[in-house]
Amino acid sequence: MSVLPVITIPDPLLKRVSIDVKDTGGEVRTLAENMRKTMLYHKSCVGIAAVQVGVLVRIIIVDVSLSEKPHRSSGVLTMINPVITYSSGKTSSREGCLSVPDFIGTVTRKKKIEVEYLDLNGCKQFLKTDGFEAVCIQHEIDHLDGKVFLDRVTSLKTDVFRRM
Repeated sequence: MSVLPVITIPDPLLKRVSIDVKDTGGEVRTLAENMRKTMLYHKSCVGIAAVQVGVLVRIIIVDVSLSEKPHRSSGVLTMINPVITYSSGKTSSREGCLSVPDFIGTVTRKKKIEVEYLDLNGCKQFLKTDGFEAVCIQHEIDHLDGKVFLDRVTSLKTDVFRRM
């Protein structure tokens, strides 16, 4: 298992829509484990999408327990073909991204979500979550749909800040 290189803007791959995973066999498990190791390597990272490591398939990994922020955490979530089936409320927060290394931005997202996805065994799972974990899942699903957080800010002038 290894740490994978992360692609950054303006790489055109980040604007492409990822395809559904058909088989959750060995290649998917290896990719997911390498994505997890890549996420752990980048100390402040709490989520990663397969497209960020150059693979256009619908896999995300989220682990908000790695954050210093107080929040609800479901632990390490490996989500294959995730779909948000319900959302409510609004919350705004600052977001950063491995693929946008020099900036952070204020983004408004749904406060509560329900997600349907496959786990690494190919079994259908459902998750209801809110707060920071919900924001992170939405951020990573955006990557699968060819979006980065910069696409969600209201104003590039007032909502985007250079990292210190």
